[in-house]
Parts: sequence; structure tokens; C-alpha cells
Amino acid sequence: MADDRADPQTRLRPTSYAVLGLLSFGQELSGFDMKRWADWSLKFFYWAPSFSQIYGELHKLETLGLVESRLDENKRPQRKRGEREKRVYRITEEGERAVTEWTTEAEPEPAVLKHGIMLRTWLGHTADPAKLREMVLAHRAQSERMRVLALDHAEGAAPVEEWAYPVAVLNWSAQYYADECARADTLLAELDRLGAQRKRKKKRKT
Repeated sequence: MADDRADPQTRLRPTSYAVLGLLSFGQELSGFDMKRWADWSLKFFYWAPSFSQIYGELHKLETLGLVESRLDENKRPQRKRGEREKRVYRITEEGERAVTEWTTEAEPEPAVLKHGIMLRTWLGHTADPAKLREMVLAHRAQSERMRVLALDHAEGAAPVEEWAYPVAVLNWSAQYYADECARADTLLAELDRLGAQRKRKKKRKT
């Protein structure tokens, strides 16, 4: 029988490395901690995982020997009746090697854009122009909120060497959302032009 731990990289997706990477900063983390950290940084540029996704990945990584877990003894005296014991995870040496190899040696994947607002705009000929414009405006407002939040998270990070790269990516994320706002402005101008054109055609038909 083949050893499933012999070559774990052949069985891991980028989302697995994202979870493994959360443990690569040298701290033991619970699933709750990892969700909080993912929401602090990963959600701006890659993934906002659910708890079930995090625990599913952790189970796989532990099976492959890339992470280890233990029950947090310090939390047992404070545990309330019916409350689950807290399990914390840490990366193993094999996990550190795997994430380092993937980060530095794996072929970079092309960025995949799945833009729901653009799909709706692509179908603009079926939509009410005013409502479509409102949707793009709402998307712009959301992008602006994400831009400000990414900058806040970058500025609020502890000034330690371990966070230098996450902060760089948070700053990149802020620029991405700023660019998204600019693209939304361009699209809004185009929607106005197309809407006026549509009205003129409708008048000619009547």
C-alpha cells in the first residue's frame, strides 16, 4: 500500500496551504483562532473560510502528518458544562517543509476572476438600467469599505518581523480595492452612456 504521507503535496490544494500557512507563524492555534486570523488577512485577497472548511482542512493535514493537535490543558478548569474542550494545532517539521516548498517551488497558478457583478453587467441587456447602476454603486461602496479595512488591519499589525509579509499583502489588497473603485467609476460612466443610448432607441421605436 502506498504511504499517503510520502508526497503530501500531490494531494493538497492551495486552500490546504492557506490553512497550513496560518500555522507557519510559530503559534499554536485553535480553529477559532484560525478563523479570526483568516478574517483578519486572507479574506482580502484569497479566502474567507467557514469553520467547517477550516476543520476539514485541519483533519486532512493532520492525517498527512503536516500538523499536530492536542487538547489545551489550560482551558479545562474553566470549561463550562456541555462546552467542547479546546483543541489547538501546530505545524510539524514536515508541514514546514511542505509549505516552504510550495511557496518557493510550486508553479504559480493563474489568478482566477469570478466577478458576480461583472456577470450581471454582462447580462445588462436583460436588466433595468437604473437597478443595474445601483448594483454597481453598491459594489463600489463595498470595495471602498474593504480598502479602508485592509489599510486598518495593515496599520494595526504588530511591528514584528513575522508580520512584514502579511502587511505587504494587506497593502496590496488595499490598492486592489482602490483599483476596483476606479474600475467601477469607469463602468458607471459606460453604463450611463449605454443607458442614454437605450433610451434614444426606445424613443425612435415609439
